[in-house]
Amino acid sequence: MVRLAFLISGTGGNALNLLLACREGRLDALPVIAVSSSAKAAGVERLRAAGLQVEVVLRSSFASDDDFSGACFSKCEGNTVDIICLCGFLKKLVVPENWMGRILNIHPGPLPRFGGVGMYGHHVHKAVLEAGVSESGPTVHLVDNEFDHGDILGFEPVPVLPGDNAELLQKRVYEAEMRIYPKVLQEFLNKYSAKGK
Repeated sequence: MVRLAFLISGTGGNALNLLLACREGRLDALPVIAVSSSAKAAGVERLRAAGLQVEVVLRSSFASDDDFSGACFSKCEGNTVDIICLCGFLKKLVVPENWMGRILNIHPGPLPRFGGVGMYGHHVHKAVLEAGVSESGPTVHLVDNEFDHGDILGFEPVPVLPGDNAELLQKRVYEAEMRIYPKVLQEFLNKYSAKGK
């Protein structure tokens, strides 16, 4: 079975959602580890309480993004991970060639327009509202060495409603995230397994 790792920096909501989908048989994969960039992230205790091994790797412990990323990948490789899912991971990840095409991320807005440095969480929803567009929604994409840049694997439209503020829009986009990430991940796993990894 394909072995998954989750990389988190916050509440771990998407990681918990994927973990549950695996345990309920909606995802054909085995989560084996989560790596958090913060010891204080709520997701650390939430995922540990759910029975998943969680390791903390602090950016401040390393001289460069490369060294920090190498430590994160080392935790994954030490647990024979096949696929990494970023779940609200907010640090720069420098992806080596052997991991290209095997890391997914979910972004809380339409890409490429609402991506890039500093575009995370409420910043995305605020930018969407300021742009006056009629539609937002989460995007699942492959991760490369540019922020929010890799091939798009899936998008679920979420209408921007009259009277929306960033908090209201974020709530509806988050609900869409809970639906689309497991769906797109399973589609990705089907293709990955068909290639015989």
